[in-house]
Parts: sequence; C-alpha cells; structure tokens
Amino acid sequence: MSSSTEHRTNGRGRTTGSVLSGLAVAVGCVLFLGGFVWGALTYRPYTVPTDSMAPTIAAGARVLAERVDGSEIRRGDIVVFKDDVWGDLPMVKRVVGIGGDKVACCTKQGRLTVNAKPVEEPYLQGSGPASPVGFKAKVPAGQLFLLGDHRNDSLDSRVHLTDGDHGSVPRSAVNARVDARAWPLGSVGVMQRPAGFAAFPGGISQPGPVQPITLAVVAGAVLILGGAAYGPLARRRARKRG
Repeated sequence: MSSSTEHRTNGRGRTTGSVLSGLAVAVGCVLFLGGFVWGALTYRPYTVPTDSMAPTIAAGARVLAERVDGSEIRRGDIVVFKDDVWGDLPMVKRVVGIGGDKVACCTKQGRLTVNAKPVEEPYLQGSGPASPVGFKAKVPAGQLFLLGDHRNDSLDSRVHLTDGDHGSVPRSAVNARVDARAWPLGSVGVMQRPAGFAAFPGGISQPGPVQPITLAVVAGAVLILGGAAYGPLARRRARKRG
C-alpha cells in the first residue's frame, strides 16, 4: 500500500485525504455561513446619497453601519440617524460634540473647538477653515452635535442652531455607527476613528467586528473550495499513475 496520505484508508475504505477534505468543507461551511449570519445581525448597509461627507464618504458610496445604541456614541463617530426636525430620511453625519460640550468655530487658524480646545480634523478637504460660517452652541444633555465633513455643502447642526436644542439631535435618534466602506471597490476599508477627539473625556469608540467577520467568511470560502477541489485532483493524479 502506498504511504502517501491520499492512499491511506480507514476501516470504511475512505482515504485520509478524503476525510480531511470533508472536514475542511464542513468547517468552511460553518465559518462562511456563521460569518454571514454574524454580519447580518451586527451590520446594516446604507447608501450615502449626497457628498456631505466627502471626501471621507463619496456620494453614492455604500457603507456598513454597526447597529449600536445611542448611548455608545463618542465624539468623532460617523452615525446614521433619523430626526423629524431634520427630515424623514436617514442621514449620515459626524459627531463633533456630546451633551455638555461647547462647540464653536472658528479660531484664528480656522479650526473647530470643543470646550475651547482646537480639534485636528484631517478628514476635511482642503486647507480652508473648518467651517465657511462661524457658529457656537452648547450641546444639551443627551444630545449630539453633528457636522458633515464637506463643510461647504453639508446641511447639518449649523443650519438648525435656532431650533430648541441648538442644532443637536437626541442620542436616541441614532440607528447605527458607520464602521466600513463597502463600495466602490477603490474605497473599501475600515473607517478610522479620528485621533483628534481621543484626548477628550470618554475618548473615541473602538472599531466593530467587521474585520473578524470578513476573515471568517474568506477563510470559510477558501476551505470550502479547497476541500471540494480535493476529489477531482486526487482522481486526476490516480489516472496519471494508472
């Protein structure tokens, strides 16, 4: 009897190779399907219709947003929310202030300040000021102050400053936090948390499980394809030997 793995048989006449290939397919199915179920329970896809978040998220881009409670939101997060005052459709904006914060713009250097501390915002496009119009607001408790990254075009908390909550929206209005870009292919990747907000109380949020979910799906697909390919390859080698 050949000493090669594919010719070693168990009591039922199955080769060791066929047993291992079957095991690979089984494990692959668990990882592949489990990853998809995990992702479906954790994330929701959204299409961003405008360029208000450019260049971070382009108009028409597809994003994956983690389902989170509004209480989990931190400064710097990009959130999906719906507020009756702002309109009937879900919107995507960046949180720059939370309850109790004093948000203002701009300093002589054109920077946004939170509680009188200038904030580095590398995600903004160009070298101009952080906002083409000056503003200041104190965020009520339990509320969020939201701005788009494309400050020249974004309709955000600045245009709602005369509302009762000084342009902010309640945390309960948040449905999800954007965690990754999924389309177009050239922009695919995990959304980086801005370090400019890390020194504030509460810090910045941590990325969701999009990377381990993706790894599980890809690893599952590789195991399924590899295990399924073993049989035909083994038969071809056998015919060549014959």
